Amino acid sequence: MAADVLFTPFAMKGLNLPNRIVMAPMTRSFSPDGVATADVAAYYRRRAENGVGLIITEGTGVDRPASLNDPNIPRFHGDAELSAWKRVVDEVHAAGGRIAPQLWHVGAVKTRSETWTPPGPYDSPSGLSRPDKRFGEPMTESEVADAIRAFADAAAAAKALGFDAIELHGAHGYLIDQFFWDGTNVREDAYGAKDLPGRARFAADILRAVRKAVGPDYPVVIRVSQWKQQDYAVKMAATPQALEAWLGALVDAGADVIHCSQRRFWEPEFEGSDLNFAGWAKKVTGVPTITVGSVGLSGEFIASWGGEKSEPASLERLEAMLERGDFDLVAVGRALLQDPEWVLKIRDGRQSELRAYDRTALATLY
Repeated sequence: MAADVLFTPFAMKGLNLPNRIVMAPMTRSFSPDGVATADVAAYYRRRAENGVGLIITEGTGVDRPASLNDPNIPRFHGDAELSAWKRVVDEVHAAGGRIAPQLWHVGAVKTRSETWTPPGPYDSPSGLSRPDKRFGEPMTESEVADAIRAFADAAAAAKALGFDAIELHGAHGYLIDQFFWDGTNVREDAYGAKDLPGRARFAADILRAVRKAVGPDYPVVIRVSQWKQQDYAVKMAATPQALEAWLGALVDAGADVIHCSQRRFWEPEFEGSDLNFAGWAKKVTGVPTITVGSVGLSGEFIASWGGEKSEPASLERLEAMLERGDFDLVAVGRALLQDPEWVLKIRDGRQSELRAYDRTALATLY
């Protein structure tokens, strides 16, 4: 049987979860022209029916022309788009689940389509897609202000639609993270700085605008990472003190929960301690954190793109870390994508029924 700790309740600001398991956001690209379909709603409902504590949706684009790099990723603005998300919320709630949209802007990331381009220029802090790699033009101050407005409008829409919380995507080398990273943010105005807390102003201003839009009692999560899709080895905060300065600025601006993305949850973040990224984030900020990274699987997700198959893996170490209070919630990605019944199988000790992950699962919306 799984340790009871994974199946203890969690509550914060009216967000009452029956367990500590979160469905991690995973891009699926099954929403033609940016509108989530009935199949998308059913996909999320299946996870709610099978015991996921909190569903965080795939990334969904805010109201900027090039917030997305794929026409089949859902948007979070427009009448048709928001009506489709209302159906998703209603389906999840009807199954007894809780759900938060991940609000996203990809920034200076090239389109994945050979036949489609975004209907406007790419946004980025400095016209760089990676260090020394020119890509488009730097955002003007008015464009920065409009991007902040777009996130706040999306958060307000999420609350109005009945979502239980929202998450901002501030990780993996996308727009918010491009402002964090000195490799892509070389601005010389108020949104650029030599220090990381200074470069966090864009995210902090988004958080303040979001908090104003949703009020003080609505849960706001921000996902962050040290690594980037452009460079897996990047470590922006090299010490606990630097991490505290960075994440503390986000908490001061209104973040309630920090979602700490790393490729392998069991890896220590700093020498001299076995705390992982989420463990250190909780230690230096005092707010709840979510851990994520190859939970329940033997291999990490980047290798899976190359064809590596991941077998079911023990949760014993994860449970011990949760038990001692390193973090508060556990996000599960590929294991839940492969198998909507994963939570119930873990709860009921049905390890023999767990499935290996194969990237062919990405080809269907099951």
